[in-house]
Amino acid sequence: MTIRTRLTLQFALILAVTLLLFSLVIYYFTYHSRREFFSESLFARARIVAHVYLDGTNRADEESRASYRRYLRQFYRTLPQEEVRVFDANDRVVFKEGRDGREPVPQELLRTVREAGREVVLEDDYRQTVGLLYRDAARGDFVVVASSVDADSRQKMNDLFTVLLSGLLASFVIVGIGGFFFAGQALKPMQRIIQEVDSITASDLHRRLSQAEGLDEVSLLAQRFNSLLNRLETAFAGQRTFVRDASHELRTPLTAIIGQLEVALLQQERTPQEYRRVLQSTLDAARLLKDLTNGLLQIARASDDPSQVQRTLVRLDELLLLAHEEVHRRHPTCRIDLDFGEPADNRRRVPYGVLGNEALLLAAFLNIMENACKFSSGCTEPVVATLTATRTRIQLVVRDQGVGMSEADRQQVFVPFFRAEAVRNVPGHGIGLPLTAKIMELHGGIVSIESQLKQGTAVTLDLPAAVV
Repeated sequence: MTIRTRLTLQFALILAVTLLLFSLVIYYFTYHSRREFFSESLFARARIVAHVYLDGTNRADEESRASYRRYLRQFYRTLPQEEVRVFDANDRVVFKEGRDGREPVPQELLRTVREAGREVVLEDDYRQTVGLLYRDAARGDFVVVASSVDADSRQKMNDLFTVLLSGLLASFVIVGIGGFFFAGQALKPMQRIIQEVDSITASDLHRRLSQAEGLDEVSLLAQRFNSLLNRLETAFAGQRTFVRDASHELRTPLTAIIGQLEVALLQQERTPQEYRRVLQSTLDAARLLKDLTNGLLQIARASDDPSQVQRTLVRLDELLLLAHEEVHRRHPTCRIDLDFGEPADNRRRVPYGVLGNEALLLAAFLNIMENACKFSSGCTEPVVATLTATRTRIQLVVRDQGVGMSEADRQQVFVPFFRAEAVRNVPGHGIGLPLTAKIMELHGGIVSIESQLKQGTAVTLDLPAAVV
C-alpha cells in the first residue's frame, strides 16, 4: 500500500469516526428532547382531561355534560392513538377519553403515581404512557393515565437518521476523493525526489536533488541525501585516485622484475656474478613491491570502522622507544634524539597512556620518524622526537632539519601516493603520511605539519589521553 493511499484511508477513517460520534450525539439528544417534549404534552393532556371530567360532572344532567365535552374537544388537538382514563380513589375507571383501551392499566403504575405524583412509561414503537395525580379539594384525588404514540417524533427521527447516514456516507466519499487528491499534492515533492534519485548513477554523482531549499520534512530529507551524495562523490573520487595511483606504483616494481628476468633469459650463458646481480635486482624490486603492498593493506586497515578495531591501554613513551629502536635498525646512520617532557599530572598511573591499537600507533610513529630520517639525509643536525603530556592530551613532535617542502606541497602530503617536488629523488611511495592521518583519525587524534623549504619539517601527532 502506498503512502498516498494510506494517508487517504487514515484521514477518511478519522473524519468518519468523528462524524459518526457527532451524529450519534445529535441523534441521542434529539431523541431524548423530543421524548421529554411529548411526555410533557401527555401530562398537559392528562390535566385537561381531568379538568374536563371534573367540570363536566358538575353539570346538571348528562346531556349538558356531553355537550360540554364536545365543546372542549374543539380546543385541543387529539394525539395519535390517544387514550386517557381517569381513576378514582378506588382505582375504578370513572372517565375515559379516546380509543378503547388495549389492556388494563397495571396496578403497579397506579400505586407509583399515587406515591410519586407522576410517572412516565416508555413502550415500543414510540408509544408513551404517563400517569398524573390530580388533586381536587372537594372530590378527592384522581389518577389520570394518558397514552399515545409519538408519530411525529417517529417520522422526524427516521428522517434525521436518513439525513445523518446519507451525510456520513457522502462525507466519507468526498473526504476520500479530496484526501487522495491532497495527499498526492503533498507527496508530489517526494515523487520528484524519487525520479531524481533514480536518474543519479555512479557516473554523475555531482548531481543534487532540487527539493532542498525549504524547511519542511521533505526539504530536510533532500538536504540529508545531498550530504550523502557529497560524501559518496568524495569517496568515489578518492577511490578512483587511489586505484589509479596504486596501479601506477605497483606497475613500477613489477616492470623492473619482468625486465630483469626477460634480459636474463635473452642471453643463453652468463657468469655467476651476472646472475647474482639479476637476482639481487629482482629481490630489491620484490621487497619494494612487498613494502608497497603492506602499506596499502595498512591504509585499508586504518580505514576500517573504528568500532571494529581492537583497543587497549598503550603507553606512548614505551611505544616511542620501540619505534626509535626499529628506525635505528633500518637507518643506522640517522641520529634521533628523544625528549620526554614532564607530565602535567604526576598523579596519573599511566602518564603517557592512550586507548588505542598498538600496532597502528607504532606504524604511525615509524612513518613520521622514518620520513624524518629519509628527508634529512646528509644533514648534520639530529632528528628530535619530543613527547609531552597534559591532563587531557598527549603530543609527539618529530622535527628534522632536512629539505622541507613548499606550502603547495604541504597541503597535498596527505593525498595517497603524492610526492613533494623536493623529495622525488628519495625512495618512497607517498603512503606514509596518508596512513598516519588515517590512524590518527581512527584514534580521535590530529596530525599537523609545519614545514619550510630547505628549513626542515615538524610533524605533530596529538592524541586524547586515556582516562585512568
